[in-house]
Amino acid sequence: MACGCSTSTCAPRWKADAGLRVDFYLLDGVAPEAALADLAARALDAGERVLVVAEDPELHERLSQALWQGRPGQFLAHGAAGGAHQERQPILLSDTMEAANGARFVMLADGRWRDEAAGFDRAFLLFDAATREAARGLWRELGAAEGVERHFWQQQGGKWREAG
Repeated sequence: MACGCSTSTCAPRWKADAGLRVDFYLLDGVAPEAALADLAARALDAGERVLVVAEDPELHERLSQALWQGRPGQFLAHGAAGGAHQERQPILLSDTMEAANGARFVMLADGRWRDEAAGFDRAFLLFDAATREAARGLWRELGAAEGVERHFWQQQGGKWREAG
């Protein structure tokens, strides 16, 4: 295990013993709430529960509205951490990494990585121009970590395509 310092001579800060997939989504002209609704719907289709993490209360509100609008003709059921029946919510919005709904997927909607994401099976980092450099650094760091599978996605023609 690494020492946790930021020098390039140290090993990665952590390793994902059970395996971790990290999907990097570049929000180039795509609002986080639009990307999240699509990705969360796909996770639900796959039978997964999702924890969505963001610190900004205004972003939470936009994410919630996008989830209510969901796909045409349907909404994506969700709730807020600390709310009624949080453990039953298929999608749980939170400002912490505590998955009260038992989610194995975490979506970091504010572009900020949290090391606790290594405790999930799959992490989605939604990042934009403001958080691009931090995402690049994380990409490099995770490339040296054991048990981590990385994928980079961007929109092309209105669809998410794996790049790189």
